[in-house]
Amino acid sequence: MISKKKICILKEIIRYKNFKKLNILKKYLLILTLLVSFVSLGQRSILSSIFDDSEDKEQIEIDDYASITFDKSLHDFGTIKNGVSQETVFTYTNTGNIPLIISKITSSCGCTVPTNWSRAPLLPGQFSTFTVNFDGKGANKVSKTINIFANTKKGRESVKITANIVKP
Repeated sequence: MISKKKICILKEIIRYKNFKKLNILKKYLLILTLLVSFVSLGQRSILSSIFDDSEDKEQIEIDDYASITFDKSLHDFGTIKNGVSQETVFTYTNTGNIPLIISKITSSCGCTVPTNWSRAPLLPGQFSTFTVNFDGKGANKVSKTINIFANTKKGRESVKITANIVKP
């Protein structure tokens, strides 16, 4: 005669084996599903190559890039005294057909710091600004480049600042 404890253990063993079998069945089912998917995708590409008459179709180009236009590409601070900070504002407009997204704005030097630009998408036709702070240090004629990284065709646009720095 089998005790209740042994029956419980046997039930647990059967459940465990069924669970393992179920996992194996799930694995086979997943592999089968993936194979069927790949085969059907392959058949679609074969069928599309057989019935492709793209030579007869009109080609349509879609521009997936935003376009940016600046109010000025260069700001000249003129003649300034060494160490006197300067600031200017650049205004830009989204002249494209999709929202303009500026991911970052950097400068060619730590002495020039771009700030206050919008991280929100700029809809076509809208404009916004960013500020450039220049520490005013240096000698003679200096030029700094500010790079604007955005979803434009080039991916990076730039503006410049210049100044003629003299001793105080």
